[in-house]
Amino acid sequence: MVYILLGNGFEEIEALTPSDLLRRAGIELALVGVNGIEIVGSHKIVVRADLPLDAVHVESTDMLILPGGLKGVQSILDCRAALELVKRAWEAGKYVCAICAAPTILAKLGIVGSAPAVCYPGKEAEMGCAEIRDANVVRHGKLITARAAGASVDFALTLISVLKGAEEAERIAKQIVYLGGNSLAE
Repeated sequence: MVYILLGNGFEEIEALTPSDLLRRAGIELALVGVNGIEIVGSHKIVVRADLPLDAVHVESTDMLILPGGLKGVQSILDCRAALELVKRAWEAGKYVCAICAAPTILAKLGIVGSAPAVCYPGKEAEMGCAEIRDANVVRHGKLITARAAGASVDFALTLISVLKGAEEAERIAKQIVYLGGNSLAE
């Protein structure tokens, strides 16, 4: 099961694009409300989460996704239970993925360390000793980071590729007539 954590102020495209494309690929996914079931995005789009945060169990998790949006990131940082879930998932060897400003959460939790990563331009100083790359998406083992809203499709296709294979990611890219981006895998 893939869980996307939504805190009030999340960046809609960074959550909904992966949600849409992973579901097209047949991947079981739930939107998880950090601040309740109805979550308001950064552009005032209200999204109804599938589950509250306390319904998520690490044992059933294959992947956690953290969208950006400065207020959404702050919502996650302000929620001890959300931070504990992210830490436990990482320690259990699950995929932990973040886009835009959300990789800074992973840096604060010590998950990124000195690994190659990417984040929203201007947030690099909050990434600790991460090796910042110039790419839309960077995969380093089970850590996947992406630059910003414009990388949402690349991010989602990378997630599909790790969960279901490159052929499925290519199938989804063709289905949506996606012509390519800039990804870097390690």
